[in-house]
Order: sequence, then C-alpha cells, then structure tokens
Amino acid sequence: QVQLVESGGGLVQAGGSLRLSCAASGRTFSSYNMGWFRQAPGKERDLVAAISKSGASTFYADSVKGRFTISRDNARNMVYLQMNGLKPEDTAVYYCAANSQPAGMFRFTRSDYWGQGTQVTVSS
Repeated sequence: QVQLVESGGGLVQAGGSLRLSCAASGRTFSSYNMGWFRQAPGKERDLVAAISKSGASTFYADSVKGRFTISRDNARNMVYLQMNGLKPEDTAVYYCAANSQPAGMFRFTRSDYWGQGTQVTVSS
C-alpha cells in the first residue's frame, strides 16, 4: 500500500540541526497517520513524533518536545522531522512509519509500514 524511504541523517555536533525527510509512495498517502521513531544501540524503538492524516494533530515525546517539529506535505507525499538543539542522546537510527488507524491514532505496530531508517549521530 505504501513504501517509505528516509533521508537526511548524518553526523552533527551538539546544538546543531538536521531535517529528516520521509518519501512515501502509494495512492493514498493522506489516508495514513505518520510517525518518526528512533532506536539507539541496545535500546527499544520509541516513538519520537507523530502527525495525523491532515496534519491537524501532532504528538511529541517529552524528550524532544520544544526541539523537534514534525510536518507533512500531502501534495508531495512527504513527511519531515526538523530537529533543532540536538543532543548526544538523540543519536539513533530514525525510522519513518505509517498506519491506517483513524486520524490522530498514533499507534504503530510491527505490522504497519516502516522505512529502512537513517542514522543520526550527534557528537559531544
């Protein structure tokens, strides 16, 4: 139904910024809630931010609130994660995910759609 490809990761110093992009293919992109997850070595994969189908609702993990901004452009089938004030603890592989739950239902599971991930490394 949808394929996801992340880009924009890289190495950045603490305090710097990065913008991650997620390109989606498919005919019904606007029918999906979108989320950004991250997974650091030896840790679980956690939801960082999510955005509803129209972009009207968003969610942020407490650890990134005020620093990260999720957005989407349904005309371009794109989702973005603007990351400012990066910290070493933000270092992780970041994944884009899509679910077909009702709008604003930010529940993503193994059976939903996932990208391959993009590495973000923040140096101290």
